[in-house]
Formats: sequence, structure tokens, C-alpha cells
Amino acid sequence: MQSMLHLKKLLEEAVTTMGLSLPQGVSLEPPKDIKFGDLATNAAMILAKQAGKPPREVAAELRERLLGSHPEIERIEVAGPGFLNFSFAPSFWQSILQDVLEQGDRFGALDVGQKKKVLVEYVSANPTGPLHLGHGRGAALGDSLVRVLRFAGFDVTTEFYINDAGRQMRLLGMSIWVRYQQAFNRDVELPEDSYRGEYIKDIAAEIAASHGSELLQVPEAQAMDVCREHGMLSILKWIKRDLNEFRVSHDIWFSERRLVDTGQVESTIKWLQDKGLAYEQEGALWFNSTRFGDDKDRVLRRSSGELTYFASDIAYHADKYSRGYDLLVDIWGADHHGYVPRMKAAAQALGKDADQLQVVLVQMVNILRGGEQISMSKRAGTFETLADVVKEVGVDSARFMFMTRKSDSHLDFDLELVKQQSMDNPVYYVQYAHARIRSVFRKAREQGLALQPTVDRSKLMALLDTPEDIQLLKLMEHFPDAVDAAAKSLSPHHISFFLRELAALLHRYYSVHKVLGAESSQLTLARLLLLDAVAQVLRNGLQLLGVNAPEQM
Repeated sequence: MQSMLHLKKLLEEAVTTMGLSLPQGVSLEPPKDIKFGDLATNAAMILAKQAGKPPREVAAELRERLLGSHPEIERIEVAGPGFLNFSFAPSFWQSILQDVLEQGDRFGALDVGQKKKVLVEYVSANPTGPLHLGHGRGAALGDSLVRVLRFAGFDVTTEFYINDAGRQMRLLGMSIWVRYQQAFNRDVELPEDSYRGEYIKDIAAEIAASHGSELLQVPEAQAMDVCREHGMLSILKWIKRDLNEFRVSHDIWFSERRLVDTGQVESTIKWLQDKGLAYEQEGALWFNSTRFGDDKDRVLRRSSGELTYFASDIAYHADKYSRGYDLLVDIWGADHHGYVPRMKAAAQALGKDADQLQVVLVQMVNILRGGEQISMSKRAGTFETLADVVKEVGVDSARFMFMTRKSDSHLDFDLELVKQQSMDNPVYYVQYAHARIRSVFRKAREQGLALQPTVDRSKLMALLDTPEDIQLLKLMEHFPDAVDAAAKSLSPHHISFFLRELAALLHRYYSVHKVLGAESSQLTLARLLLLDAVAQVLRNGLQLLGVNAPEQM
């Protein structure tokens, strides 16, 4: 944050004038209790040995060198064994306002990424049914993370891995084939492990309409292939449509079947065998993953000759590594947590840097309606689709709600709560903060009050010196820190947490201060200037979450 960087620079300069150098291990951070100031440092205690003086004496000398020559520092106190507590003057915090207004949509943008290339793979739902709310959480997380990373200076590519090979696809084809036969009054029953949702009947009806009864005349394996292919393409079309409506897009759609058909999976397995990292046992082929820290070896090819998903995933990640990215990010459901060590082991086996692969886990979503939980099962067809939820509560509400908890925490999503226009609804709480500011500006224009381009902003900013003014200014200064934390930890929930805190301060501000009808017209303009900056920061944060900042509500 600006205050920390500024004070660190001043400390380094002061230490140099004392004939000393600021060593490693010096902390500079906000104190736990705000009554001790804005920032605290242990610099004097670290420098004591170098200076040959007691820590409190070094602290007193630093205080003397800094306090008089820097008007932006209002107070420096020596505390305890030699801590220095700093408090900035209102003028320092008022300068934050200028930064926000000048940088506009770019306020909070960083260059920590330095154009490093990142591949983020997310959603990657099996094309066996419509997206459900769990996929929605992964989609919101992935897209928000991509927005944050780009805002932080990374060069990001997005990818959806299509699981279009293997057992689940065969089950899909079989399920549709049974429903197709039933459409022509054949007495066949769905096997227990088949997909049973109404969408399976819809796809079967499409095939019946386009092919008539001709599939009844061909070998069953051929008919099931037609059903599987038609079903997969139909479902992929739904997935792309639903993601697009959810404001999510992918640069690359990567097919698992292509990996298999082009021989990439087999060539990867052969490479592992040639390196002595795969072996046969009891008719199956195993990857020696324990050699790389996994808790047990993993099957690549079953005794039946069928490839495992893990075999395809190794080939897929080998392909990812070959494309020259600096960082690979996989966003997986939390039920895949046990998959992480084996995937890291595979990366090492391939001779790659396992730390270059980062996995973000997304916990389950508990869907509630008025406090009552709704059960979900894709196989049984009893689940809330993402499209239905978006239709009911809106894209903004759904996306923001998904970001109200850390991704590896369980999330309760109450369909009734997110529709409420109340302060109990976190989406409404933040969006209303922005809409409320825009309403104030509309009323100001009606009263002939406006922030003209020629207005002396420095004079107006100087009027913003109440504790509530300073609180808002201090918090806005932390927005780049929230972006930095979200990018470095791959956790965009930092943005939603920040926005809720900023909205809370704003709503509290209105309860203490009048904006229109303040003690003077100049003070009204100053507070409009402050609100304009708050609205800008709210917009920037909401944009990173893929959520609109409404003009009115």
C-alpha cells in the first residue's frame, strides 16, 4: 500500500543519514489496535546492535529526524522496548482521493504479474448434463480470478477441458439410446447407473425427430455412438450458452478425446515406461507415483485394457507444460483434493516443476430455499441448473454470492435471501452502496450542484478531515492490497470482502454526515468528491467479480 511504501522510503533515508543501513527483518505493518497509529515498525530494535545504542535511543533519534521534516507525518510515538508508531496527517490520506480520481478504472491495477503467461483451466464439467450450481461456483471463481490476474499484470489464457472420452460418455450414450428406444415404444428400462434427467428425454426426442426410427435398424453399438455424439454436442452447446449468459468465456476448448485419438496418451505412457516410471502388475499398468511423494502408486491402464482418467490427465498436463506458460492453474472440485498429490507427482515424473502447477479447490454449494436444503443429483435429474438459478436470482446475485466465502469453504446459497432487497443480502448491500451514491449525484444535479472540471480539488480535499472521511480514504488506499492478495493467493474472495467493508463504511458515513445540505456548499462539493471516488472503487471491485455496478435500484 502507498502509505507503507512511502514510510519505508522515509525510514531508509533517515537510517542512511544516521550512517546506518536498514537490514532485513524490519517489519512495517498496521498495529493491531488503531489507537497506536497507522503503521508500526521494529526498525530501532533491529538497528540497535548496528548503532551500538539502546533501541529506545535509536527510536528517539529516528523520530527526531522524521517528524519535523515530513509534514505528512502527524505523530510518531516511541513505545515499549523501542517500537515506533506512526500516524499520518489528514493531508496524506486526502491525496489518495486524487489517485483514485486520476486513475479511474485503473485504480488498483498492478504490475506484479509482469506479463507472465498463465493458463487457467476451470469449469471443465463433464458434457453429460447441464451445468449445476456447483459448476457455477467454479465458473464465478475462475472468471473472477482471471479478471484479477489480468488486472494485476498477468497475461492470462483460459481453457475448458472437455471430458469427452471414457466411461461417463458411454453412460450418456446408453442413457439416451434407452430413451430413444422408449420413444418408439420399445420395452426397455434404464440401467441403475444411467442418467435420468428430463434433458436425456429431450435429447432422445431430438434424435428421433432428425433420424426417425433408423437407429433401430443398425447395430446397437453404432446407435449408441450416434446417441453419445449427439448428446455430447447438444450438452456442450448448452454449457457454452449458460457460461456466456453467466459472463464467462474460454479462449480454448480442449478435447480429451483428441488426446486419445492422436496418440498423445499412449506416447506419454510409453515415455513413462521408457523412464522406468511405469510398471505392469496383475495385468494392469501402474505409475510409480510413490517415488514422487504420493501415498500409493496409481493405475494408468486397467487389466481390461481401459485407460484411466489419470492417464489422460497426465498427457493433458504434459501438453499444458509444453505450451510455454509460466504458471498453470487448475480449478477443481474439492472432491478431487486427493488427486492433487498424484498430479504433482506426474509433473515431477515428466521432469517439470511441480510448483508451476497450482490447484485451487472449490467446495460444495448447499442450495437452500428459505433455509430448507435442496438435494441434488445429476444422475437422478434432481438438481438446480445454473441456468434456472440465474433466471431466478440474476447473474449479479449469483456471481457475487459465490465470492462471499473462500473457495475451499462450504457455501450456503439461499435462493430466497439473494432476492431480498435488504442489508442481509450481501449482493444488495454492496450494489446499493453504488446506486445510493449515483442517486446523491442525481439529486445534486437537480439542485444545481456539480463537480466542475475547473474546481480546485485540493481545496475541497482539505475539508475532508473528519474521522469518517479519513476511514473511507484509508480503506480505499487498501484496494490495491486486496487485488495483490487476491492475485498472489489465487483467491478473489479478497475483493468481495473488501467491497463489503467499503460498503459498510459508506452506509455508516451517511448516518453521521449530510452530503447534500452540508454546512456549506464547498463541504457538499468535497463530500461529493469523496463519494465519487468511493463509487469508482466499488465499480472497479465489482468489475473484477464480473458484477454490475447499478446506477439505481
